[in-house]
Amino acid sequence: MTDRTDTPDGWVRELDARQRAMLAEMGVKVWVPAPPRAPGASAEPATSAVAAPAATATPAPAGRPPAAVRPPQVPAPMPAPPTHPSPARSDIATLDWPALREAVADCRACGLCESRRNTVFGVGHTEADWMIVGEAPGEQEDRQGEPFVGPAGQLLDAMLRACGRDRQAMDARGVFIANVLKCRPPANRNPAPEEVVQCEPFLSRQVALVRPKLIIAMGRFAVQSLLKTTEPIGRLRGRLHRYEGVPVIVTYHPAYLLRTPIDKAKAWADLCLAMEIDR
Repeated sequence: MTDRTDTPDGWVRELDARQRAMLAEMGVKVWVPAPPRAPGASAEPATSAVAAPAATATPAPAGRPPAAVRPPQVPAPMPAPPTHPSPARSDIATLDWPALREAVADCRACGLCESRRNTVFGVGHTEADWMIVGEAPGEQEDRQGEPFVGPAGQLLDAMLRACGRDRQAMDARGVFIANVLKCRPPANRNPAPEEVVQCEPFLSRQVALVRPKLIIAMGRFAVQSLLKTTEPIGRLRGRLHRYEGVPVIVTYHPAYLLRTPIDKAKAWADLCLAMEIDR
């Protein structure tokens, strides 16, 4: 059987093996018809390598988009309870000296507990005839935990010595010294009314335990807390007042006297009145 080729001029000739070889040498391509395809066969040639199937993303379910994954919520730790729970305001009136001191040290009734270094409970003879009540601790008092230290404390000690009194004495010459507030207000600002209210039960219990014969209130906030009045010191000094039955003398705070030395003579007159009442 021979192959055939279509020549450029359109004629067709039968080609044997020798003629096909000669045409090949001349560079003439011989057209060989492809064998007929089986029915249903693919027109694409088959390849020996099998392509890996392409990765397909899993379609999201229809409807609402999936919710974002949130990290697990860790509950906040519970604050540790205080070593000694603060007593109720009504219970303060029943405390003895050790329990009262402990209650002041643990008090968190107002925001001053956040900024204080030390509470300032009070110092002196717990059965003294005289009780000195100041306003609030300052920077030095906050550091040392003792009322009336620094220049104001030195002036107070001089005033007491002039009256025959001494804060260190544990006899008839002694005094008990306390403040209305037991914590220092930040930057030595004035005490806030709510802070005074929270501290008043402590001062009231101190007065009840000391049972003084005389109270000397030094400064505006001490006077307002004890006497429940907004009258200025200038109108209140020079006469006798009372706090829960105890005589009260009103005078200026030593820190004020350091700023206004001209009023030291008035403060000395107030001390003379105190000594006259204590005869």
